[in-house]
Amino acid sequence: MNAAPERCSGPGRPKDLEKRAAILEAAKRLFPQHGFEGTSMDAVAAEAGVSKLTVYSHFGSKEALFIETIRCNCGDLLAWPLFEVDVKAPAHDQLMLVARAFFDLMMSDSALGMHRTLVASSQQSPKLAKLFWEAGPLQVQAALARMLDKEVAASQLQITDTRRAASQFFALLKGEQHARMLFGCGQPSPEEAEAHLQATVDMFLRAYAPR
Repeated sequence: MNAAPERCSGPGRPKDLEKRAAILEAAKRLFPQHGFEGTSMDAVAAEAGVSKLTVYSHFGSKEALFIETIRCNCGDLLAWPLFEVDVKAPAHDQLMLVARAFFDLMMSDSALGMHRTLVASSQQSPKLAKLFWEAGPLQVQAALARMLDKEVAASQLQITDTRRAASQFFALLKGEQHARMLFGCGQPSPEEAEAHLQATVDMFLRAYAPR
């Protein structure tokens, strides 16, 4: 997914914002392809059409740039009115919207490449993996937990620990499909993906329906 400008551009003049956006787009292409260690700030600068000094002036370090690409990859998902709750609407329909958006993000080439990058570098750079988790997945989980809190308050769901339930929901969504894509075993058809999402939401609701 492309970065949401209002979430990822930051303050500054229009020209500065354009350069910052170009740097982020370059980083989002290069990090999944070449990994953290294999992506140099020189390469990012060349890809973005700016100087290396400009890259450093905006982000300070390669680690900071990497984390910002993670935040922006999740930015659209968090920026949508996706987690806004209409307590009069069925919880199933709202969870399906979240499921489809998350599944599309998770199965994108960019997200899969970033996942492989983090796994490959986690032993050498555990701090980087921790920062990735806090900047990306943890923020999305927190947004879903807040949505579930509202559903619980409206008696649509019965959940004691919404943080844990949010984690369970996303783990169910990844399932076999995500593992197969990481291993290069093929992409599910649209029909298979939709059946998987429907089954995931149905299972989640059976577990947390009011008793």
